[in-house]
Amino acid sequence: MDPRLLVRLEGALVGGGAAALYALQGRSPLFFVALILAPDLSMVGYRRGKRVGAATYNAAHTYLGPGLLAAVGVLAAADLAVGVALVWTAHIGADRLFGFGLKYADREFGDTHIQRL
Repeated sequence: MDPRLLVRLEGALVGGGAAALYALQGRSPLFFVALILAPDLSMVGYRRGKRVGAATYNAAHTYLGPGLLAAVGVLAAADLAVGVALVWTAHIGADRLFGFGLKYADREFGDTHIQRL
C-alpha cells in the first residue's frame, strides 16, 4: 500500500477519533469550531522566512504538543487543557488526511514530509 495513503488514513483515524472523543464527552461544539483552525496561526512565522516559518508551523503540527497538553490536563484534572488537546489533535489529523504535512526549512511551503514518502 502507498505510504502516503497510509499517512492519510492514519490522519483520518486520529483526527476523527479525537473529534469523536471530544463530542462524546459532551464538550461545546462552538468551542471546537472556534479552535479548529487555531494551529494554522503558526503560518505567520513564514513572514520571517522559510526557516522560522517551518519551525513555527512544525511546532504546531506535530502530535507532541497536544499529547503533552493532554497528559498535563489529565494529571492536573484540567478539563480545558484536555479539550484544547483534543481539538488540536483533530486539526493535525485532518491536515494529514488532506495531505498537509510537516515543512522543510529549505523548501517551498507545499513540499512536505508526506510528498516525500
